[in-house]
Amino acid sequence: MAEILSGAGALDALNNDGQGGGSDKDWTKFNAGSKYVVKVIGMHDLFAFYSYGIFKQVNSFVAKNPSKKTDKGFPVDNLTPWDKAFLYHRDKSKEFGDKHSNEAYKYKPELRYALGFFDLDSGERIVIDVSKKQAQSIRTALAKYEKKIGKLAFELSKDSNGTATLTPIIDMDEDLTDKQRKNFDEAPAEFNIEEFHGILYEQDEQQMVELLTKAGFDVTLIGYAEEVHDPNDEAVEISEDGVPF
Repeated sequence: MAEILSGAGALDALNNDGQGGGSDKDWTKFNAGSKYVVKVIGMHDLFAFYSYGIFKQVNSFVAKNPSKKTDKGFPVDNLTPWDKAFLYHRDKSKEFGDKHSNEAYKYKPELRYALGFFDLDSGERIVIDVSKKQAQSIRTALAKYEKKIGKLAFELSKDSNGTATLTPIIDMDEDLTDKQRKNFDEAPAEFNIEEFHGILYEQDEQQMVELLTKAGFDVTLIGYAEEVHDPNDEAVEISEDGVPF
């Protein structure tokens, strides 16, 4: 199954300085301009996962059989087809920024985060997909107001530059609607983020080879037979954030 880090494991990955399916649940859109009024149920309602994809070319997905990676996210064992494509170009690169270097990072897995909240307008649990930098920004705000979690509502938003913010709503009597206050009081005591693991769109080895072909990579260079791509096949998008590798 896909590589998922929840709770403490996800927090360890978030705090690490290293850079580099089917379900009835779904992602909540978190694009530039998105804004939600939410209640934070718990401090550990998140999980981390490694995602592949190419902006506007191949939509995001995760490996059904994930590779082993270093702390910085570099694949080292049990390689997926996309890992092999990344390493093929990386090994041919002579310096950072050259043609092979740029090609390599199109195929490198990216660490992403799923964060859970309770939406006070819909009265439903929501999960957003964010980059590591965005997750760290939100977690910084959570840490600042940790002692008031459960007592304050927050505005969760993303601006046109892709900056994610979590801002406390201090005067809830004045700034929340009757419906939002009612949902705040009736919010669940626990989130159970693991229920949302199934929203990740998994691809097996053969599917990943097909997506490499769709991306324009010659899969015979890494030991696979040439694939014939069906132009009607599309990957399911797990985020419209669209951060290129």
